[in-house]
Amino acid sequence: MERRDFLKTSAIGAASILLPAGIARAASMPAPAAPKARKAWADKITLGFIGLGQQAMYLLNGFMSMDDVRVLAGCDVYDIKRDRFVRRVTDYYTKKGEKKVKVDVYEDYQDLLARPDIDAVVIATPDHQHAIIAIAACKAGKDVYLEKPLTLTVYEGQQLCKAVRKYNRILQVGSQQRSSDEFIHAANLAREGELGTIRKVKVYVGRNNVNPDSPAPAPNNLPRMEVPAGLNWDKWLGPLPASVHYHSDFDPIITTDKDEQLWGAWRWYKVSGGGLMTDWGAHMFDIAQWAIGKDLSGPVEIIPPGYSFYDHLTYKYDNGIIVSEEPYDGGQQGVQIYGDDGWIKVARGKFEASDKRWDMRSAQVDDSVPYETKVGHHRAFIESVISRIDPNVPVEVGHSSCNVCNIGNIAMELGRPVVWNPIVQKFMNDPVATKLLHYDYRPGYSLDV
Repeated sequence: MERRDFLKTSAIGAASILLPAGIARAASMPAPAAPKARKAWADKITLGFIGLGQQAMYLLNGFMSMDDVRVLAGCDVYDIKRDRFVRRVTDYYTKKGEKKVKVDVYEDYQDLLARPDIDAVVIATPDHQHAIIAIAACKAGKDVYLEKPLTLTVYEGQQLCKAVRKYNRILQVGSQQRSSDEFIHAANLAREGELGTIRKVKVYVGRNNVNPDSPAPAPNNLPRMEVPAGLNWDKWLGPLPASVHYHSDFDPIITTDKDEQLWGAWRWYKVSGGGLMTDWGAHMFDIAQWAIGKDLSGPVEIIPPGYSFYDHLTYKYDNGIIVSEEPYDGGQQGVQIYGDDGWIKVARGKFEASDKRWDMRSAQVDDSVPYETKVGHHRAFIESVISRIDPNVPVEVGHSSCNVCNIGNIAMELGRPVVWNPIVQKFMNDPVATKLLHYDYRPGYSLDV
């Protein structure tokens, strides 16, 4: 099938026989409004980037490679990242033959959002800024490519879902694996019943040296460091408490045009991230829920490791399927799905199956190209902006996958089982767990939709 035809049949608005009922119901919602007409770059989708760290540099390379896309502006609270962004964009378009390339940069994302000549924004900030900036983008009439995990808290995700639909915007979650052949193949095998009745899924999200014994985030015990020149720390904090002090793990110091030698470790600490549970979990639990037909849904009980006889974080679904966070026979972050008729294992660029009939040769990928730079998923976003049909990972799907990670962290923090209602997205008769669905923003920040 042609790519555009595929998108039209696989996105929200397609026939209900192809999609979960929750997505099919979204077809009755008003179609997102087309971008406003503009004078310059009328033949291209114009982009602004918010958050210009290492992940954004990968995304930038992917989006700039598309002939019908033009990057106009960027925003970051660190001046050296803004300077790097200008050089990268200017160099790219200059080498393509453009003269007098103009690239604007801002410290405040609201200044970028105020530009009427920008159709869409790519948001690659730390997680605690995702919801506030994405909601503001929706209000400003911009479509959004938002890095995973969707939001830092469950409540933030609920509000963002409302904003996307209220303002009729396109939002693509940066869950690139949904556009990768090996993961599409694995999910299709499971969903089409090739494995027989699915009983169990193992999801491995990895470990790091900050919290080597658990995928959960670590306490913020970093020593105070001097804020580097050119970094607006107050704007970096956003809604986080002002008591959080700077450390280079949160925003690595850059002194040259080279990319950071360290991914922003804000993701490993509870104050600003969800640990490996949300970093890699947003990818791998997303695939697990997709494969077992639980997009827009979720588990009904979560049991932390070490409770009773449970050695691993365990999710129970209402159809009897058990999903656990634990290593499988593969070694890297990935998913193994067990059915009555066999098993499959899938990771980035790898696919294995108990039955040779299920093998696929195209699962091997070119490792010379960074995974985040591969343009298939980015292209799906641009096609959605053009067609006004939701992409393959719309906001509701990204939210349900993110919920799995966040409520898993809550169960581990409490050290006991929690009962979850995925329909109303609430813990049942558990006020202590309910308080952990969000945190108090500092004065001046809110999630008004």
